[in-house]
Amino acid sequence: MERYVDVAPDVRLWAEDIAPTGPRPGEPLLLVMGAASSGLVWPDALVALLAERHRVIRYDHRDTGRSSAVFDEQPYGITDLASDAIAVLDAFEAPRAHVVGMSMGGLLVQLMLLDHPGRLASATLFCTGALPFPGAPDLPAPDPALLRMWGELDDPRDAEGELRWRVEHWRLLNGSGTSFDAAEFRALEERVVAHTGRHDPVVAHALMDTSGLERGAELASVTVPTLVIEAPEDPAYPPPHSGHLVRTLGHARMVRIPGMGHTINRTVISPLAAAILTQTTQTAAPA
Repeated sequence: MERYVDVAPDVRLWAEDIAPTGPRPGEPLLLVMGAASSGLVWPDALVALLAERHRVIRYDHRDTGRSSAVFDEQPYGITDLASDAIAVLDAFEAPRAHVVGMSMGGLLVQLMLLDHPGRLASATLFCTGALPFPGAPDLPAPDPALLRMWGELDDPRDAEGELRWRVEHWRLLNGSGTSFDAAEFRALEERVVAHTGRHDPVVAHALMDTSGLERGAELASVTVPTLVIEAPEDPAYPPPHSGHLVRTLGHARMVRIPGMGHTINRTVISPLAAAILTQTTQTAAPA
């Protein structure tokens, strides 16, 4: 089921509610994607595996996919995007959910852990880093080639040029630990463009206010069961970012998916789903 969720005046988010396919589903599972990415970036094959055990909810952030493109008229900050995730749960009448966050989505889930711990049955974080805090150790920056590409984000491109740029961006994000199938990611981006109805790049998330993120010191108080999945070939959040996140949280556990980079390509879907479902089933509420 698809629907729109009102999260602020004149701001609506597209969301999709996927019914569980298994006989005894657990609590709902909310997927929170990274910056500038539609909820359709969560692969259908992954969603199908998760739906064997859960009702799955995915959605488009503001200025992505079919959600309202409002940044130019109504600038917002990253903390607003965290509040949007809670509003999606409210709209689907989900008092609690297992929440999975990738990349920027992992930062949003950390804010949810701090501000709305009662709404999270568990958290799974991957391809992300810890919320910053004064005195945090210096960690590796993203790969310089990625930084160069991010500097080209809003360069003028026609529709075909934009598709080629996005595929090359995914190639860099994928890293060298698993094979990269350009056709797989071109098909993904063609689907995203068709879903969105336009091909222009999403620049709003690169411009939004990031104040309110320096709360990493508070993460040690988190008691919600949390899993950190390390992607050892991630060029955006390379090791030891995941280890630092685990230590900052204090009570989290970590698993590693060998070869994984900053993409959910077909080779990592099965181990990623297995890790998420192990987390959600181990922390399931008693029947």
